[in-house]
Amino acid sequence: MGISFEMRVSVPEDVLIRELDGESVILNLKSERYFGLDRVGTRIWEVLSSSETIAAAYQTLLSEYNVVPEKLETDLSNLLEQLVQHGLINVSN
Repeated sequence: MGISFEMRVSVPEDVLIRELDGESVILNLKSERYFGLDRVGTRIWEVLSSSETIAAAYQTLLSEYNVVPEKLETDLSNLLEQLVQHGLINVSN
């Protein structure tokens, strides 16, 4: 399934996240695997999980970081695919 920026992100109930000093640890209770996010990854997670759409999150991140728009789009798409693959987020219309 392709991820469209018009979709929205939700966090499954079996995924826990804890922030410590700006970085985060995510636990998928189903797979019992831990994942880590640095400060930027944590901010991206926060924006994605609280925005109406991925496009809205993209716009917020674009305004917060000095990044080439195409680079942000590519990096965000890659991160979304990884998060979905590991069962850490759901994407839907």
